[in-house]
Amino acid sequence: MIRTVLDQRVSHAQLFFGPEDSSKLALAIAYAQFINCTNKQGIPGDTLTEGETDDRLPDSCGICPSCVKYQKLVHPDLHFIYPVATTKKISSKPQSKHFIEEWRTFLLENNFESGLQNWYAAIGIENKQGIINAYDCNEIITTLSYKSYESDYKVMIIWMVEKLYYAAAPKILKILEEPPDKTLFILLSEEPDQIIKTILSRTLMVKIPASLTSHHVKNEDESIHFSVFRQWMRSCYGAKIVELIKFSADIVKMGREKQKSFLIYSLKTIGFCAYRNYLGRIPEDIDGEELKFIHDFSPFITAGNLNEFNTLLNDAIFHIERNAHSSTLFLDLSLKIVRLFKPGFIPSLRS
Repeated sequence: MIRTVLDQRVSHAQLFFGPEDSSKLALAIAYAQFINCTNKQGIPGDTLTEGETDDRLPDSCGICPSCVKYQKLVHPDLHFIYPVATTKKISSKPQSKHFIEEWRTFLLENNFESGLQNWYAAIGIENKQGIINAYDCNEIITTLSYKSYESDYKVMIIWMVEKLYYAAAPKILKILEEPPDKTLFILLSEEPDQIIKTILSRTLMVKIPASLTSHHVKNEDESIHFSVFRQWMRSCYGAKIVELIKFSADIVKMGREKQKSFLIYSLKTIGFCAYRNYLGRIPEDIDGEELKFIHDFSPFITAGNLNEFNTLLNDAIFHIERNAHSSTLFLDLSLKIVRLFKPGFIPSLRS
């Protein structure tokens, strides 16, 4: 990425994709800061005393006016779009710009780490599903039609672009494909397969691995997810149909985004079980009751059912995103998981 800047080959529309803990957003901001830094450090060709070598990796200086504004997220040529919804504060026609102060505070307080559920909690959208709507698409076009204020590049960072409302997407296709000169789009995604194809085809894809971050940032809901998942799996293994009916009715109260977050947590936990089974270890940030549960539960995640678990949970996420009836979906999912544990099982309310 540094080399593309030094060689003046910056692609105008790039998609950074990777898991939640891959620091995509922090990297996007750092990349944009480097592009617009007025005093880049460690650039080949710097004057050196005879006999000296320069092993520094090129980087932004961190102290020029541009860098300082980037670090505070107040640079006038740095723009953000992110999923929003109506709140008590913004009761109609929500746009990203209505939440910019909350956005800056959210990122700065969390060291530029982010998580969708944490963001929703920060702005208080409760159980609603955030989207990138038509108002924000119009804002993108309007904002980028102006000349840059200070820097060479205007930068538009669209976080969680898979949340772009499909009916609004056509509004930005032209500007994404043929933006004004010295305009950089950086789109960020955790699920690129959920991105509208006409958007996806107009970007240069850059995979960001989870290893770029030094630690796993736990979602604030994960402790709740753990206790719910543990009891859910116990009920499934015991084929306790009455408990599963109650579970399916209760989970509706979560709201769709938290239901999706719970299913993603379930996928991760199944993955940790497979990790233990085949590599003999578990990621270091798993501890306490969660660690004990994974040790106890992992023998039941086998080569014979691992793919089925992944398929069932991913399918459930797909249908939750498309507004499936939650209670019916989770009961159906629960019964299918019961059959993974007990292939010949026939449901009965006496179970």
